[in-house]
Amino acid sequence: MNIWIVVLFLATSTNLPAWSLKPLTMLTAHNTTMPGCPRKCGNLTVPYPFGVGLGAGCSRKRFYDIFCVDSFDPPKAFLPTAQYSTPTSNPTIVEVVEISETHVRLTSRVAFQCYNSTAPTTDIFSTLNFGLLDKYAPYIVSGARNKLIMVGCNSAASFSGQTSDFYTLPLDHQRGSSRCETSCSSDRSSRVAGDCDGVGCCQATIPNGTRSFTVILNSVGNHSETFSYNPCVYAFIGDANQFKFRGRSDLTDSDFVSRTVVEVSVVLEWVIRNSEHDPYPYACQQNTAYIDASDSGVDGYRCRCLPGYQGNPYLSPGCSDINECADPNDTPCSMTCTNTPGNYTCSCPSGYSGDGRKDGTGCTRRFPVLQVALGVGCGALLLLVGITLMILSIRRRRVMKRKEKFFQQNGGLLLSHLISSSKEDSTEHVKIFTIEELEAATNNFNEQSIVGRGGYGTVFKGNLSNDEIVAIKRSKFVEKSQIEQFINELVILARIKHPNVVRLIGCCLEVEVPLLVYEFIPNGTLYDHIHNKDGPSWYSWRNCLRIAIDAASALAYLHLKPIVHRDVKSTNILLDDNYMAKVSDFGASRLVPLNHTHLTTMVQGTLGYLDPQYFISSQLTEKSDVYSFGVVLTELLTREKPLLPPIQAEDRNQNLAAFFVNCLEQNNLFNILHSELLAEASKEQLISIAELVRKCLSIKGENRPTMKEVVMELEELWRNTTQCM
Repeated sequence: MNIWIVVLFLATSTNLPAWSLKPLTMLTAHNTTMPGCPRKCGNLTVPYPFGVGLGAGCSRKRFYDIFCVDSFDPPKAFLPTAQYSTPTSNPTIVEVVEISETHVRLTSRVAFQCYNSTAPTTDIFSTLNFGLLDKYAPYIVSGARNKLIMVGCNSAASFSGQTSDFYTLPLDHQRGSSRCETSCSSDRSSRVAGDCDGVGCCQATIPNGTRSFTVILNSVGNHSETFSYNPCVYAFIGDANQFKFRGRSDLTDSDFVSRTVVEVSVVLEWVIRNSEHDPYPYACQQNTAYIDASDSGVDGYRCRCLPGYQGNPYLSPGCSDINECADPNDTPCSMTCTNTPGNYTCSCPSGYSGDGRKDGTGCTRRFPVLQVALGVGCGALLLLVGITLMILSIRRRRVMKRKEKFFQQNGGLLLSHLISSSKEDSTEHVKIFTIEELEAATNNFNEQSIVGRGGYGTVFKGNLSNDEIVAIKRSKFVEKSQIEQFINELVILARIKHPNVVRLIGCCLEVEVPLLVYEFIPNGTLYDHIHNKDGPSWYSWRNCLRIAIDAASALAYLHLKPIVHRDVKSTNILLDDNYMAKVSDFGASRLVPLNHTHLTTMVQGTLGYLDPQYFISSQLTEKSDVYSFGVVLTELLTREKPLLPPIQAEDRNQNLAAFFVNCLEQNNLFNILHSELLAEASKEQLISIAELVRKCLSIKGENRPTMKEVVMELEELWRNTTQCM
């Protein structure tokens, strides 16, 4: 649409609303325009580098031209380089309502869709486009100020932003997108004014750096139940600080569109742009500061007067010095004021002392009491030193009491008793660390020391004073009602000596949540090695079989204690430098009391590995670990994740274990095993290990083998493999 036709349309319209906004931080009152150029368009102040008039020479470049339409009363200003449109409407340039040092506010537009009792009636207004007409225009849509906002029931609004104008948008210029969705119940009282959280109203952040965007409004539910109190839904981009959801009144307000256009604006960030081919000179005049604005999403800069100066930083001669001493009745000094470039100095005449400032000590007559003042000062200093030492001493005592409280609260006395009363010479006792030792080992638990995060806590790599490398686990919580059980299990885990179990070295009980110290395993988790197919080539039939034997041996050893690991998964199996597997992470483990076959516990574990029988009955047994180990074997054989992606779930069971068993029953085993195993192992070996997996994944625990039986079958496979080589 020709720009002059758009302007003529705007000039003759009588339905555009008046504007009332809470202002942004405006340029100072000393800002000026180009000589001979108007300073205002109606109620809008237009400071340089902006200027009133298209091609009138009042702005720095054409991008900063503001078109003023005098047919309005008062006149209205428009930004010719920005426009709105819908799929069925002609583009319309946008009214400017405010210009600040960093932002330009524009009127907003609202996409809407209305319904009767059965179907939408206004689809043509459900899509809204906004764009800057020139790719060199120095504006972006502010992601920090604006949000995607939708009001209405059972609908969704989506935002798609681009770095260039949407009329000529290449696919590789997509900047980002966002979406929000609402729902409503039949109870009107559930919609509370001010809560734009998904019930009748939702909002979403938008990416920064976009130069054009599209807002699309879609229905996501039945509107027949909500039609009586919400006939229309609305979506728009605007300053979220200017919009407050009014609950039921917004859902039924027939004037919502016109009111929102008046109350909510779209904020653009603007900069000065200079390229190597730009004929325009550097914009900042003398006594100004250069402010890089490239982090806003568009390359450019802004100018600002230095402290102590005022004026327009873009117009010659630039910013001038503020004479703070010009008005003798309103100076910052109590007696003598001397103006300096960009600043001022205050002084006191002879016979007076002080800094001369009204907001300082001012000027006071000198009295011959210097010795008294020195004595008072020294006394105050000594008193201050004494108070400081006393406060430090009190703080140290508080810290010691806090440590002692946590030590007792976390079962430290019980642990000390268990350690001192142990008669087993071969037992490796739990070492009790101080928090200072572990802080020194991890550089105060620096973020760079983190080597893993999980559902139970964070793991840090530490270097003890004896140069031993350890892994320090800081849990998220501990059940205070089970401290005694925690300490007993801690001692038992510390006594575990098995080459395929990560060794527990000690703990720290001086903090609110105890810290556990383990030996450090450097080569990461089995999960990382299985699913990182671009890493070093380690995957082979022999390596898979050896790792499976290592992990199974560790679990069989734990079951003899008897300890149920409770969270067996590939991320809890670590590999050392020689790819020896070590079972770790006993945060969910439980000790089975003597003469008991199971424990009844709250269900814990990881989806994809969780024993279905344990999930239903809450009865934890050693066979729960067997099921989880079967899932790990399935991961090794297929290099697929325990939960298949949603795209694959259309053709497969979403659970890898169920999918594997199903393929085995359909004689489809060799289509799901990894190609490298098919190339190395014999058909009989692969069938044997697949049958072992089937038994481990049995729905009923009594049909699963013990971990000792699993180890025996895996070792038999290993012997057959080595004999064939």
